[in-house]
Amino acid sequence: MTHDHDLVLRPTAAQTEAALNPPPDRNGGDLVVESLAGLGATTVFGLPGQHALGMFDALRRSDLRYIGLRVENNAGFAADAYGRVTGEAAPLLLSTGPGALTSLAALQEARAASAPVLAISSQVPTAGLGGGRHGYLHELPDQAASFRGVVKSVHTVRTQSQIPSAIAEAWTSALTVPHGPVWVEIPQDVLLAETQIPVVTGGDTFPEDLPPRPELTAVAADLLSRAERPAIVAGGGVVRADAAKKLRQLAERLQAPVVTTFGGKGAFPWTHPLSLQSWLEDRHTTDFLEDADVLLVVGSGLGELSSNYHTFKPRGRVIQIEADLGKLESNHPALGIHADARLALQALLETVGERTDPSAPERVRAVLDKVRDRIAAQELTLEQDVLAAVRAALPPGAPSFWDMTILAYWAWSAFDAKAANTMHSAQGAGGLGYGFPAALGAAVADPTNPVLAVSGDGGALYSVAELATARQYDLNVTWLIVDDGGYGILREYMTEAFGAPTATELTRPDYVALAESFGVPGVRTSPQTLAADLAKALAAPGPSVVVLPAVLRMFAPTHLG
Repeated sequence: MTHDHDLVLRPTAAQTEAALNPPPDRNGGDLVVESLAGLGATTVFGLPGQHALGMFDALRRSDLRYIGLRVENNAGFAADAYGRVTGEAAPLLLSTGPGALTSLAALQEARAASAPVLAISSQVPTAGLGGGRHGYLHELPDQAASFRGVVKSVHTVRTQSQIPSAIAEAWTSALTVPHGPVWVEIPQDVLLAETQIPVVTGGDTFPEDLPPRPELTAVAADLLSRAERPAIVAGGGVVRADAAKKLRQLAERLQAPVVTTFGGKGAFPWTHPLSLQSWLEDRHTTDFLEDADVLLVVGSGLGELSSNYHTFKPRGRVIQIEADLGKLESNHPALGIHADARLALQALLETVGERTDPSAPERVRAVLDKVRDRIAAQELTLEQDVLAAVRAALPPGAPSFWDMTILAYWAWSAFDAKAANTMHSAQGAGGLGYGFPAALGAAVADPTNPVLAVSGDGGALYSVAELATARQYDLNVTWLIVDDGGYGILREYMTEAFGAPTATELTRPDYVALAESFGVPGVRTSPQTLAADLAKALAAPGPSVVVLPAVLRMFAPTHLG
């Protein structure tokens, strides 16, 4: 009897010929780019450095498209967005030491948001590995140690023959749910040395599925079928698993109201009669979820933001479906189901009973009315008008990428994303500077749609160098910069906490003139003309900048008692 693992694929005649007679003048860097191409990569992001030149030289001999950014952290954000949009592992090529370390904040965001990024860095020569102090340029005692607490897996190569397998193993890790960033490092001498290893012609990998345990979904289905007041929290795991349709089917079968987390924006239709939208930072929503006798949490760890800053205290039974084992029951006791959201929702659809509850839409409307009344009492029409103008200007299928800025905080709760996997922000790790470079990565992934980036002036100063990248590759990104003269949200926090802000005020450039100095058209707008100016910029091909001088305020929090 023949078993699957006994089967060996026989090389074709062409493969045999290529293996016996590899082309001359190849080095370890060629093995890297050949491995990536064999795995299906078409685009790589990065920034060259002295130790990594073997990889970058090999790009000349490959068909991979290279997108070079000006700062390694921004290159990481671009790769993150490419991975989110395509679902593919996005290669990120970096150099040793300072270049590698500069990417850490971006990789932290990718890990928090489960974005598949395959970071490949050079290392000091092989003789310098092992912790000795040899005095090599960029040397660290243990470079990989800096990344172990950030990425999913670390892979260190010491010989050329290890390169294809190490990259394939890392690729599989990045694409195994929950997706995430991985780290491969290869010494400089291994990358530069000539190689006689045959051209890498294949690299199929098979990330494993994560199905739910059937005994757990049976219990979950029974609880949901018998519930009197079921509700659903849909997180980013629903978006990443492309499970929005299954979520809607289940919610309608159960007549269960649905609230989406900030990472799960678009997972459920905004105007659906069962949609509680995304008002998680509101006590009315928190009260509603606490009152559910069975709460189904799909693809969320119910972290700080999703739990209204840990003020959420469920009184009913919680069912949590989560692919990240570390998040399972990390905040609340639950029937924990370690599974991919799509597979778990499918299992529930096959077993759950149908409920009728004519009161569910009415209860949803009552919550949303209370939320609207609370916001209306705070006289925040400017903020609501600005957000409405952005929504009016942005085509329904166009993606948007939001930096950590007041307008983004409004958007988390109040913006209709229109569809899953179209609205992204840095709320996973919360670092500044995400919006614009991430939007560039999305424009590389899908040049058919305009892409919107939204930043404050503080976050924009992290990313201005990438105006050169946008112009060099003619990327179709419109960058909205809300200029309030400082770190606006920190100004609010400090004023509320201490009576006055410190270190929040910024001297900043004329952003329109700065954009034009890069050859990128810029326009200064107003709240009244924003919708028209933004729509015009989004409709024009290539990069553009729209600057809105405005001081926006946040709505009052409800978690402070």
